[in-house]
Amino acid sequence: MAAFDLITVSAAVAPLAAAWSVHTLLLRRRLARARLDPLTGLPVREEFQVRARQELRGLGRVVVLVDLDGFKAVNDTYGHAAGDAVLAAVGWRLRRWAADLGGSAGRLGGDEFAATAHPESVNRMPSHLRELHEVLRAPVDFRDRQIHVGASIGAFPVTDQLRPDLAAALRRADEAMYEAKRSGGGWHIAWGPIPEITTTNGRRTGRPGTTPLRGGVR
Repeated sequence: MAAFDLITVSAAVAPLAAAWSVHTLLLRRRLARARLDPLTGLPVREEFQVRARQELRGLGRVVVLVDLDGFKAVNDTYGHAAGDAVLAAVGWRLRRWAADLGGSAGRLGGDEFAATAHPESVNRMPSHLRELHEVLRAPVDFRDRQIHVGASIGAFPVTDQLRPDLAAALRRADEAMYEAKRSGGGWHIAWGPIPEITTTNGRRTGRPGTTPLRGGVR
């Protein structure tokens, strides 16, 4: 092929290659955004589960589930914009708490969140959960008012003797969270072995929210 022809072909291909590179970059960015909740910036359920499984390979990890109390009343009283402000604030607060303890956070859906933590000792978890509960209950500024919500928190420590898969760990944290909710909010830790109960999407089968999955001892 003559040099002129090579130059002509190169000139024709270069814009296509550049366009494809831009397309690939945009596609990667879209995929990255798809793994994050657009409201809170937290990983969505699937992405959080990927990260949490990796973190649970180490010892001393704690799995945490958070369900907001009174959130529906916020939407009903102040509108969904206020509810979005609450969710965004809760997501930011949970992410910061988890990061301070060497973990990560995610939004499971609705007003349910999950996190992992790697405290210096699992014996310190009561004080860490007490701190988290206070942080999440702090009022959220929205326009000319302060909005209050409660939180029910469940935690399950992963120890050398208890090395469950993520689904089982989430189920135990879920059970602990409902213990807290039945007590009017607060936090609860699930200790001890995992009961022989079937699991659906990381929740005990048969309880509300398993089909499909919904989003302390004080």
